[in-house]
Amino acid sequence: MKTLSSRSNTGPMPQKRLRVGFLLAQNFTLSAFANFVDVLRLAADEADRSRPILCDWVVLSDRMNPVRSSCGVRVTPDTSLRRAEGYDYLVVVGGVMSDEAAFSAAERAFLTARARAGAPVVGLCTGVFILHELGLLDGYRCCVSWFHHQDFVDRFATAEPVSDQIFVVDRNRLTCSGGHAAAHLAAFLVERHVGQSAAIKSLNIMMIEEALRGEEAQPTQHMAQKATDELVKRAILRMQHNVEFPLTVAALAAQLGIGRRTLDRRFLCDLGRTPSKIYLDLRLDKALARLQKTTDTVTEIGLATGFCDGTHLARVLKAQRGITPAKFRKAQVNHNGETPAGAVPLRSSP
Repeated sequence: MKTLSSRSNTGPMPQKRLRVGFLLAQNFTLSAFANFVDVLRLAADEADRSRPILCDWVVLSDRMNPVRSSCGVRVTPDTSLRRAEGYDYLVVVGGVMSDEAAFSAAERAFLTARARAGAPVVGLCTGVFILHELGLLDGYRCCVSWFHHQDFVDRFATAEPVSDQIFVVDRNRLTCSGGHAAAHLAAFLVERHVGQSAAIKSLNIMMIEEALRGEEAQPTQHMAQKATDELVKRAILRMQHNVEFPLTVAALAAQLGIGRRTLDRRFLCDLGRTPSKIYLDLRLDKALARLQKTTDTVTEIGLATGFCDGTHLARVLKAQRGITPAKFRKAQVNHNGETPAGAVPLRSSP
């Protein structure tokens, strides 16, 4: 796994400042693993010589069989669980969502025992699902990708994940949304244990201009991409995660730790519209998408997008977009020349 060049014979090697053990789930996300481990690799030595001098990293396993990533690339573990010891962090790399067990019983027992003994544990990408299933995130804040937010809420009914930040550090639990955010979380740890210059060097060699704080907003689709204010981006992400039961603007501001007037001002400066207007537009966009792509009734769609009922949705849609649900679905039929899945006779009055 590691690329090692010959060690210098001019003197004793420096003591390792950061040791990391990885546990890779079946069909793990290669990008999250590679981004994280490459920051360690580049911080561990001069330039990009890749010697594990200041940092060390191993892939742990029960059976020592190669682990397949979601893209098909396989990684061969370095160390069996029986020989695993002395790691500053255990990093769980999740992957494709499935009903199959991500780890063996021995790996789950190992992780649970080490975590409950006080070992800091990191969850990358859907690794947060694995940690939560093992009960290792009870009482902790945790970060989930916006893409998997609803999956997480559906699976863990009482959980309230953070889906508007790239990573979250809560005592000895560190969780990350995945992708390039894994590099920034690794840089955070390198800065903590090795030094800021090592973290900056690693990111720069990886063509990442600067380290991002955990509070930085996750990149996402639609309106959040148009925003430039990080606070506005985070607010829009929270709107997207609360469509069925919309938050008041005051509640949204409180969750972000600012006042209602401040949130209004930041939205107006960044996007030229108020939070309430953008929130309404977002919900209407969701409603129109479901009208187009599903056979759901107008009432069902209205309730799913935060309206009182189908009549309420129809009234707001007419006032804001100048069209009723019935006319919108009819327009989709006429535009496509055929009846799409969602273009069926409506079962509630528009």
